[in-house]
Amino acid sequence: MSLLSDAMETCVKLNKQTTSDGYGGYIDSWADGAEFDAAIVFNTSMEARVGEKQGVTSLYTVTTPKSLTLEYHDIFRRVSDGKIFRVTSDGDDSYTPSSATLDMRQVTAEEYILPTNG
Repeated sequence: MSLLSDAMETCVKLNKQTTSDGYGGYIDSWADGAEFDAAIVFNTSMEARVGEKQGVTSLYTVTTPKSLTLEYHDIFRRVSDGKIFRVTSDGDDSYTPSSATLDMRQVTAEEYILPTNG
């Protein structure tokens, strides 16, 4: 066990499903998708705090195994507390090289509220 693996928590990717409402409109719903492990850390750096004042909301760093690539605007839920996050960076941009002993990939994320139709 490493500190990184100890920090990992179970998360669930959320998949958007759109269905007809029977009246010419549609209804969006969200269904649980694949489970994965991630370490989610609130970013309290000075740069993040300045950005927050300017409207930037990417305040979390999400670390996953390199085999999992979270994509821009993916939505997921942390199982332990039900908090929902939306990815705000591209998972292909930050990962350890093949020669490294660490196996990790990182993205930034923000807290998110699922949109509803009503």
